[in-house]
Amino acid sequence: MVESPDVMNARRVLITGAGGYLGGAVVRALKAAGHQPVALVRSGGAGFSGADDVRVADLLDPDGLRQAVAGVDAVCHLAGLTRARESFDEPVRYYDVNVGGTIALLEAMDAAGVAGLVFSSTCAVYGSPECQPMTEDLPVDPPHPYASSKVAAEVAVETQARSGALGAVVLRLPNLAGGDDHDPTRLIPRVLAAAMTQTPLGVNGDGTAVRDYLHVDDAAAAFVAAVERMPEPGGFARYNIGSGRGTSILDVVAAVERVTGRRVPLVHNPPAVEPPTLIVDAAKAGAELGWKPRHSEIDAIIRSIG
Repeated sequence: MVESPDVMNARRVLITGAGGYLGGAVVRALKAAGHQPVALVRSGGAGFSGADDVRVADLLDPDGLRQAVAGVDAVCHLAGLTRARESFDEPVRYYDVNVGGTIALLEAMDAAGVAGLVFSSTCAVYGSPECQPMTEDLPVDPPHPYASSKVAAEVAVETQARSGALGAVVLRLPNLAGGDDHDPTRLIPRVLAAAMTQTPLGVNGDGTAVRDYLHVDDAAAAFVAAVERMPEPGGFARYNIGSGRGTSILDVVAAVERVTGRRVPLVHNPPAVEPPTLIVDAAKAGAELGWKPRHSEIDAIIRSIG
């Protein structure tokens, strides 16, 4: 059973990883929806000024976590390591932070009596399924340690929820884009940089690999929807969150050229071993959370990047 947002009071919500790209968007979205976001940032990490209440703790610091969760009604857990390629070189570190940190957070929540959690996961857990778009009933087949660590963390969250200690929602996200996105490892900022500098952009193969790009504000809205429809303790739900649109690398290049009016010079590298198509089916989130993407058309994503 989930609560209807029209009868629910505003909640005080802790956001782990609030200093990050998605975290900042979630803080802003919760605040705009009338909730009270509490930003949790890592000691020595990036600060955050978008929330009225900012707390400092590390995922691997149990004492700090217990203090951080005190007095909140729910947690949006976004903090963790996220780079798939890096995870091959540092798999133990990824498990330590993404799994161990999640378990430490669950323990701190249990001790503080905080009974609501929204966990940020990834659609990469599905691997390269032939069935497209991807639905929640597909088996997991994580292709790298990063995705494997997210699967393990999901299991920990679900197990704790089924025990009756909390109600939990897992959101599996695709490629985020738009807004304050200047990460040089992401495709869209790289294409924009190539357009601005006229430096050739390296493209694997023919550029026809298709992905699902979701505006970060649409992702943030999904966290708000999950907080407002939190299951009762003992309840658990898992949702794919995506645009449902397939956009190839060449589609992104064409959109950047339309929006900027500049040509994007390309260099075609040898093909990489990668899934040809990854598209998300978010129908379940639409039906049960009342969520749908509103800003994720590719031209709109590119125009939104400041």
